[in-house]
Amino acid sequence: MRLFSITCISFALIFASCACKKAIKTSTDNGNPTIPPVTTPVASDVAFWLTTGDKSALLQKQNVALNFTATNNSYTTLEVDEAQVFQQIDGFGYTLTGGSATLLNSLGSTEKDALLKELFSTEDGAIGVSYLRISIGASDLSANVFTYNERPTGQTDINQDNFSIAAEMTDLVPILKKILAINPNIKILGSPWTAPTWMKTNNAYKGGSLKPAYYQSYATYFVKYIQAMKAQGIPIDAITIQNEPLHPGNTPSMYMEAADQAIFIKTALGPAFQTAGITTKIIVYDHNADRPDYPMAILADPAANPYVDGSAFHLYGGNISALSQVHEAYPNKNIYFTEQWVGGPGNFAEDLKWHVSTLIIGATRNWSRNVLEWNLAADANYNPHTPDGGCTTCLGALTISPAVTRNVAYYIIAHASKFVRPGSVRIGSTLNSTLANVAFKTADGKRVLIVSNTSTSGQTFNIKYNGKLVTTSLPGGAVGTFVW
Repeated sequence: MRLFSITCISFALIFASCACKKAIKTSTDNGNPTIPPVTTPVASDVAFWLTTGDKSALLQKQNVALNFTATNNSYTTLEVDEAQVFQQIDGFGYTLTGGSATLLNSLGSTEKDALLKELFSTEDGAIGVSYLRISIGASDLSANVFTYNERPTGQTDINQDNFSIAAEMTDLVPILKKILAINPNIKILGSPWTAPTWMKTNNAYKGGSLKPAYYQSYATYFVKYIQAMKAQGIPIDAITIQNEPLHPGNTPSMYMEAADQAIFIKTALGPAFQTAGITTKIIVYDHNADRPDYPMAILADPAANPYVDGSAFHLYGGNISALSQVHEAYPNKNIYFTEQWVGGPGNFAEDLKWHVSTLIIGATRNWSRNVLEWNLAADANYNPHTPDGGCTTCLGALTISPAVTRNVAYYIIAHASKFVRPGSVRIGSTLNSTLANVAFKTADGKRVLIVSNTSTSGQTFNIKYNGKLVTTSLPGGAVGTFVW
């Protein structure tokens, strides 16, 4: 990538540009930042964190003077308007897969605690992950395939008497307890990849559908799961009914049509939660944005609708604008973005640009209350994963092998999670074709603007707030978070 420079419009802008260059972090061969030289902080109205596609800056706070003035210029202006208020934000984070939990738990005690603090704390030097998705039973990024109530061939357990989360007590539950000790308010979403095999039409982990005869039993399975996790001190804020219900090709997986999901909710799961006094949110769909008709069909069912909190999406197909289509049809129901992978070995520059502009910015501009990247951690060979249908090229936000490397998804999420805390609300900001952006107002009254320069060349632009401007710049492909 060529060096970035800007046309100087004043001595102050020259100074800011030079200071910006001096503050940029260099990086080691494994992509982790080195410690930058100590510089004297300059006074600034706006704090600015930068990540560049060439990794010369990795969530680097820039030591630049960005001060609002009444002076006008001809640069593109992104105006932040807090009079326009949209959805509240629940958080930003990852899926803590079973494999991720195993790798984290394999670290030495001191290193593990330091890494978890870096990920989940809100202290200086941490990125403040505030939302996690976990699998109910195995996902395709678990080392082995399991559910919480497998029975020998020919046997069933309608009452779920043999239900047990014992398989999670080695890694997942201990890691979650450590995370909750750091951030007791983190939101946790549970998603199953399959029901127990004895409930399914093909009696297998992969594919097949849930037999209607076991709808009530499967509802009990969810109830027992939430109660078992609560007994471990782990509150489950929400569940989705089935991960990727229209994709039966993973190991494990299960096919479920929208009509069947609606019947399951209104006849079994919703009433079971109500009877048990469970307030965990029920979220439908949890699949690609190319089928907004799926969640809308469930929400159109007058008996299922009252039990449903909202709809969840991935983006392996379709357009992110489909989230707004569902919101506009059912504005009283919430929207969530729950999964997007980075395929290994990845392209840091392109992945950074696409994920931030399309998801961190695009999903929240289309009403999502959260944005979750896929697996938190994998090893250097993309393990662990299940055989015959597990993802073999899913790049974690972290590579633990056993040294820890921070990959692109770490920075994608950090540019939002560190600054846009739960309880923030999205506010208005100017749409721009090459400076993708989204703005928030935090619960403590700060403004946060996340900008992705989707062009290949550097851009100088203004941020306008309350009638005043601050002039700043981003290299081509870079991401900036601005806070004031």
